Order: sequence, then C-alpha cells, then structure tokens
Amino acid sequence: MPVDLPATLTQATVQIEQAQPDGSHIVGTGFLVDDPTPDGKKRTVLVTANHVLERMTQGEAHIGYRIQGKDGAWSYDPEPIVIRRGKAELWTHHPARDVAAIVVAAPAAFAKAAIPLAWLAGDDTFTRYGVGQGAEMMVLGYPQGLSANSAGFPILRSGRVASPIERAALSPTFLLDFRVFPGNSGGPVFIADAGRRRQEGADAEDVEFVAGILTQQVELNDQRLEIGIVTEACFVRETISQLDRAVKGSAAPVAPAGHPPLAPTTDAVARVGRPVAD
Repeated sequence: MPVDLPATLTQATVQIEQAQPDGSHIVGTGFLVDDPTPDGKKRTVLVTANHVLERMTQGEAHIGYRIQGKDGAWSYDPEPIVIRRGKAELWTHHPARDVAAIVVAAPAAFAKAAIPLAWLAGDDTFTRYGVGQGAEMMVLGYPQGLSANSAGFPILRSGRVASPIERAALSPTFLLDFRVFPGNSGGPVFIADAGRRRQEGADAEDVEFVAGILTQQVELNDQRLEIGIVTEACFVRETISQLDRAVKGSAAPVAPAGHPPLAPTTDAVARVGRPVAD
C-alpha cells in the first residue's frame, strides 16, 4: 500500500448495536469500505456478518462513530441507521455466506477513514503472497461489547491461521486460533507482515491486506474450541458488488458465476460452526 494497516483499519472499524425490548443489547462489529458508485459518486459501505443484522429485529440500529475534539480527545458519538422498514431488510447479503453490506451516510471523518475496496483479498491474494497455515493475523472487534477505551475504539487481538487456506471456490472459510466472543462477529481479519519473503532469497516486501471477516466459532459436542471461522474477503467483494444490482431493482441475488453451489455457513467441512451469539 504501504500504510499502517492496524491503525488505519482501527479507524474504519465500528460497533453496531441495537437495544432489545427486554433491555438486552445485540452487539456486533463492522467496518467501513470506500466503494464509489458506477458513475463515480462517493459511497461508504458498512460490512458486517449477516447474522448480526438478522438478529436485530427492530427497525433502527446504532453505529458507534467517534469524534475528535479540538483538544485532540476522542469521544463516543453513536448515530442511528435504519436497517428495516417493516419486515423489509434494507441491507444486502451474500446468497450463500454470512456477509452483509449496507450503504451508510457516515460523518465526513469516517467516510474518509473507510478503506479502499482494493485492500480486500481476492481469489489469488493468499497464493500470491504465500500466506497460509501458521501465518499470524489480527482481528478487530468488540468482545462481549467491550471497547478499547471510552471513545469506542475496537480491541485489537491476534491469532494464527489454524487450517490450510484454499481457493474460495473449494473452501470459502479458514480457521483462526483465536478465542471468539459475542460481539466479535463481523470484525475484519487482516495481515500486516512487514518484510515478508515469499521464498528464500526473494526481496522482502510488506504484506498487508484484509483476509476476511470473523463469522463463526467452532464447537464440538457443545464445547467451544476457541477457534474462529473466517469467511474469505472475496465474498465481501461479491456482497458489495450486489449493491449496484439491488439499486437497479434486479431479482434476488444468485450464487456468483465461477463458484459452485455453496453449503450453508454452518456446514464447514469436518467442523461444527456456530454463528457467534451477539
């Protein structure tokens, strides 16, 4: 890029929250992506796990924006966003993966902080940079609804890739050795590896990209194994691309060309995946 990806993505990551009639709260994590419309107009898109928004049954949720005062201090400044009108969902979701996207009218500072779509991994990114099992990745989110400080910044944690990473058409998810909590759902998973060498003797290069979003945890016989399931970033790209088709009033989304029919998100091969209870 090169950028300080952890710092930049921290600015683009927000808490999504909705109060329930019984006094409880549903909390998830999302991040902002800069995706101009086909005619070049500025557009800011909020990306999260689809199950986060599905569980929010009220029409309005809140996005945890932050503002910086003249003295440099940050404060929490959540703003409402309409996610439903009656029973109609106002967001777009992937037809086969637990990924959602919705256009937001973000404050100017947050619209500026939104990351470019190009920073999300594509089908060949992992192979191109030799990123696979054992690589360390970072995750931003709000475990149990907690933030890093009173201004609502996300908490940064890390883990190692615990499974092979295959082409998305073969395996749309990979495992991360990382303890998942309610509130982590939808958080960006990324790699920021300075001076990585793809092979012995090759020139070092900075490897920085968003690998995917955290969507599930692994359970076996009702036991949590402290392993997260990451949905690859190419499905975030596909979900965002559906926004333009939705605007044109197209029919319900179908599985993107080039991918075989995909199993439901809870059916990871040889794993038992559960959406995080946000």
